[in-house]
Amino acid sequence: MPERIWAALAKPARRLRAGMPLSFADPGWSAVVAGIGDRGVRRISFRPAPARPSQEGLSFENWLARVGHVPLPPYIDRSDEAEDRERYQTVYAKEPGSVAAPTAGLHFTEETLARCRARGLTTATVTLHVGPGTFRPVATEDPAEHALDPEPYVVPPETVRAIRAARARGGRVIAVGTTAVRTLESWARDGEPEDGAWRDTGLFILPGFRFLSIDGMVTNFHLPRSSLLFLVAALAGRERILAAYDDAIRAGYRFYSYGDAMLIA
Repeated sequence: MPERIWAALAKPARRLRAGMPLSFADPGWSAVVAGIGDRGVRRISFRPAPARPSQEGLSFENWLARVGHVPLPPYIDRSDEAEDRERYQTVYAKEPGSVAAPTAGLHFTEETLARCRARGLTTATVTLHVGPGTFRPVATEDPAEHALDPEPYVVPPETVRAIRAARARGGRVIAVGTTAVRTLESWARDGEPEDGAWRDTGLFILPGFRFLSIDGMVTNFHLPRSSLLFLVAALAGRERILAAYDDAIRAGYRFYSYGDAMLIA
């Protein structure tokens, strides 16, 4: 099997120096720190270990699923549990590649989606492989100086057709989550291509942004000074969002990944 090189977030990163070997409780693959990146990123080179009878035919992806843990956000103060593999994921997820789940979608079960469709709503999917930069706090004094790392996205042809059909009949496009918003607005600025090809986006949406693709969104309550909160304020307005957050705190709403959601429409 070929070598696999991954960019990984390390904590504490300073302990992982270039050339350091890494070992795992499940010895299907071994690893070494191949390079040092910015802001806690380490490039890890994985190589298959000598095969044992119990490991024959074990792919890297299957080994990783067996040895790995669900990357719960740091504000969830517990270790991951077996049910998190199902709970910390949307029911419509298909493509592996993101570092975190699009958590606004966690509110939608198969039954919820079926009820939406029964009421005449059309659903369509997009994919954006969320990178760690999405969750990095905006540390610059001027938010416009903050940059997001490029992330790959795709809008399938059937989703393009669904969006155009909705517009033709006077309908609205409601995105589920900031991930879907950034995907659709990036697609709009790329000329609304119909080819379903993968493209990269580093779109950072700030107040004053002109939305071209969506009319509203479902979103969770986000961390202060996150790029996600700036996006929500750009759509709803800063004062309305601050008022909504005040109401949510008074009412005891839950924030962040396993928290509650709001509809902006």
